[in-house]
Amino acid sequence: MHIGTTITQFIIEEQRQIKGATGDFTSLLNDIVTACKVISNAVNKGALIGVMGSLDSENVQGETQKKLDVITNEIFIQSNEWAGHLAAMASEEMDDVYQIPGQYPRGKYLLVFDPLDGSSNVDVNISVGTIFSILRCPGEGDAPTAQAFLQPGTKQVAAGYALYGSSTMLVLTTGQGVNGFTLDRDVGEFILTHPNMTIPADTKEFAINASNQRFWEAPVKRYVQECLEGKTGPRARDFNMRWVASMVAEVHRILIRGGIFMYPKDTKDPAKAGKLRLLYEANPMSFIVEQAGGASSTGRQRILDLQPEGLHQRVPVILGSKNEVEKVVSYHLDA
Repeated sequence: MHIGTTITQFIIEEQRQIKGATGDFTSLLNDIVTACKVISNAVNKGALIGVMGSLDSENVQGETQKKLDVITNEIFIQSNEWAGHLAAMASEEMDDVYQIPGQYPRGKYLLVFDPLDGSSNVDVNISVGTIFSILRCPGEGDAPTAQAFLQPGTKQVAAGYALYGSSTMLVLTTGQGVNGFTLDRDVGEFILTHPNMTIPADTKEFAINASNQRFWEAPVKRYVQECLEGKTGPRARDFNMRWVASMVAEVHRILIRGGIFMYPKDTKDPAKAGKLRLLYEANPMSFIVEQAGGASSTGRQRILDLQPEGLHQRVPVILGSKNEVEKVVSYHLDA
């Protein structure tokens, strides 16, 4: 019985189109896929295997860690450290660069990831996910420093996310469009179910944490107020507002039916330039969104053009349907 195109078959067929490809990149993606399958199983089992709840610890951002944050971080490391494709890794849950142990060969790629995005939702059974980005390791060396990771988003070789929801999906771009795969648990494979995903240029749906309204800058307040005024306002149409508090879930909804997601710059904590992390949240999601025909900006600058200054740098994020993102950017320019 034909089960459809598996993600492994899809990746290999893409590799065949690249002259001189060695197979290292394909093997790395397969290791990432394996990690996502293991994480999906852990998230799915939840309380049955005692992985719910918080720990008495914080990550480098000062956020309380869930048990699954630590477990999924370890799964990603163990799945990817041994095969010889990576020079180093970096994660939301680790302060510094993770060096490949000496007993394993080092490769030519760097992997950055958020092992469980939206983990505050796990105890209430709302969709969470994994975000990852692959970069080439610049130069030669046995132990890349943080500087090696500080590459603009335009340098990404691939980016993707896994969504652990009513079904488990993996969405991937290698710079040739965006494709979505659904995990068939009966055969243990991700199957291509959403080829050539695209984001509609127009939308009637926006996502933002409205509880922060008093801290927003004027351009964002203007945009949201116009959406709320609906048919009687300057936009002359009604909008719906959504908020899941899981970036993976928000972006996935936008890929399926359009929309705009905003975690803009605000004054809630003046010491932070934004809420979301550039290397392992904003950059990979912006790469995916742009490859699907959408747009992504801080409000002032294209996110993929930003020069990173640190592993855990935060930035404002406005992404999704192109025409709506451009409207928010124009309001920033007006201001």
